[in-house]
Amino acid sequence: MSTKEKLISHVMKEEPVGSRNKVTVVGVGMVGMASAISILLKDLCDELALVDVMEDKLKGEVMDLQHGSLFLKTHKIVGDKDYSVTANSKVVVVTAGARQQEGESRLNLVQRNVNIFKFIIPNIVKYSPNCILMVVSNPVDILTYVAWKLSGLPRHRVIGSGTNLDSARFRHIMGEKLHLHPSSCHGWIIGEHGDSSVPVWSGVNVAGVSLQSLNPKMGGEGDTENWKEVHKLVVDG
Repeated sequence: MSTKEKLISHVMKEEPVGSRNKVTVVGVGMVGMASAISILLKDLCDELALVDVMEDKLKGEVMDLQHGSLFLKTHKIVGDKDYSVTANSKVVVVTAGARQQEGESRLNLVQRNVNIFKFIIPNIVKYSPNCILMVVSNPVDILTYVAWKLSGLPRHRVIGSGTNLDSARFRHIMGEKLHLHPSSCHGWIIGEHGDSSVPVWSGVNVAGVSLQSLNPKMGGEGDTENWKEVHKLVVDG
């Protein structure tokens, strides 16, 4: 008998049940790894799978997370370039995609990432047909629509990060301007993520106190405090 067999005896004859709350992150770039670490630290899954075409980087990132799993509750962390590793995921976060190159038009970037999604999305759905898709890759609003069309999933199961990041940036910069913690600052950026996003100045408040009631020209012409700059910093971030 091996050491393991001497140490452990199974009381159940059946095979152990697989993961009940599996999450996959596609793409192990900076955004992908930030997503993975956030998922682990918030204890959102009992198995985390990572997928990327860059095998060496993928292997290194997976090993880093595995070796740190002593300090986490998620005991099973796996990775592979083969999408079979993602099987039976409850949620799949897609962060993979090409970056916009200098001088490249937004339209060309869209087409390059659509071509990448034509490979990624069918493979996700093949192994996890009941998953919820969370799209983070840019341009996120267009690619969320593309992912929905390619996946054939119901629209309530394909979600884009949208202007969630824009709103978080907005609240942080607002807090810096007012010397307050962002959790006390409330405001929303709506529309499309990026250059065409729109700040809702009428909704900006601190602990329920409307800032536009204190500064009626906020965000508009004649605003001496130049709140427009806050939104510009959000877009440039």
